[in-house]
Amino acid sequence: MNSCTFENPASFLKSRRELLRTSALGFGNLALASLLAEDAAANPAAKTAREGSLEPRVSHFAPRAKRVIFLFMLGGPSHLDTFDFKSRLDRDHGKPLPFPKTRIKFDGTGNLLRSPWKFHRYGQSGALVSDLFPHVAQHVDDLCIIRSLHGTNVAHGAAILKLHTGSDTFVRPSLGSWILYGLGTENQNLPGFITICPTLGYGGVKNWSSAFLPAPFQGIPLANSTVPPDQARVRYLENRRVPRWLQRRQLDMLHEISREQLLQTGPNQALEGRIESFELAFRMQTEMPEIQDIADETPATRKLYGIDDKETADFGRQCLLARRFAEHGVRFIQVTHSPPETWDQHYEIVEGHGTNARQVDRPIAGLLADLKTRGLLDDTLVIWGGEFGRTPTVQGDYGKRAGRDHNPTGFTIWLAGGGVQGGIRYGATDDYGYHAVQDKVHLHDLHATILHLLGFDHEQLTYRYAGREFRLTDVHGNVVRDILA
Repeated sequence: MNSCTFENPASFLKSRRELLRTSALGFGNLALASLLAEDAAANPAAKTAREGSLEPRVSHFAPRAKRVIFLFMLGGPSHLDTFDFKSRLDRDHGKPLPFPKTRIKFDGTGNLLRSPWKFHRYGQSGALVSDLFPHVAQHVDDLCIIRSLHGTNVAHGAAILKLHTGSDTFVRPSLGSWILYGLGTENQNLPGFITICPTLGYGGVKNWSSAFLPAPFQGIPLANSTVPPDQARVRYLENRRVPRWLQRRQLDMLHEISREQLLQTGPNQALEGRIESFELAFRMQTEMPEIQDIADETPATRKLYGIDDKETADFGRQCLLARRFAEHGVRFIQVTHSPPETWDQHYEIVEGHGTNARQVDRPIAGLLADLKTRGLLDDTLVIWGGEFGRTPTVQGDYGKRAGRDHNPTGFTIWLAGGGVQGGIRYGATDDYGYHAVQDKVHLHDLHATILHLLGFDHEQLTYRYAGREFRLTDVHGNVVRDILA
């Protein structure tokens, strides 16, 4: 700190050029960010971005994927009724489960319940998919279906936090925040992490929070689950009262004030993060409205996503926005399907799962087809799944009220694109689909594999906080190398 600075108040009245030249306190304005990004693009060896900035970074090794689209099915879709057919379950319908259910107990359940849906083989891979997903089934040769995922928590909130952050007991940075922290963003005019219509319950903002990582790495919610997707917009993006040139001058003045504050108090992550947010909000005015407006999409594309069909319009719009954000350089996009009933069918699973699947099946298939046609699927990792699966035993009776309980001990998630092998099924649950038993994949392993596909050694992507090094996988996790292309 230069004590002379405080003796001469006029020294704070620097020109904008001088401010850009001298500022090294963790925030910069648009011109500086752009110059640094351009330098990094021209010189990969120089991509050592400032902590807390969104500038592009170099990963540990060559990535197979550049971005992620996470299709999150809130509530826990049943693996036994979608992608994990069990002939033994079908045969022993109505009989008691012949082994102890699980040490992770949530509620009492009855005897075995066969799937109400038929399964058929699709594609060259011959994968079995139920009648719930006839459109997604057409893309099984692009899917890597992991049927041996397992977690540790049977409650929605904790299981969702575990899936999103790697922890169900502590507040930790989310998966998207870790990815943005590691890679930065490809587009300085947009957030690097966007979550479309997320749920406000079951952990809420913690599911897209940056926690102790610098504030710029948190997710930006595009509305929430209470807002119809056709009304999902970034609020207050347009300022009709203040022209852009005046907003620019206001931000420059704010930089001057903040710089003075930081010179007196030292680095302040919260303040620096707030300035970064103001700058990003200013830049977003140029690009975000255009991406949010899907009026330029062709009738064929709208049909592909089911935009003009009442049943598929909402989720179709979310998936289409995800593609538009992906092609404009957003690093991590989450799309949440959370209708009022969610996928949590303890009762009336035929009606509940049937309705939910009809809402998402066609849009998801459309997204996969669109990404592939545009050449984006090769370097975009698409993830589909919920926080856990369902039990092979029945809740309720065997009539219309039949449903399934929560089951974190064995369930299914699939991946597509972004460096994974398509057309494969990895791992297995037992004969009834209760427990993962073959090539088991813990949620920590899934996270380690996702980071690997993005070019990171998950043990080396760390952040020092409270006297120790933290990472997404904590002290766990193994890359599932058998699924890599």
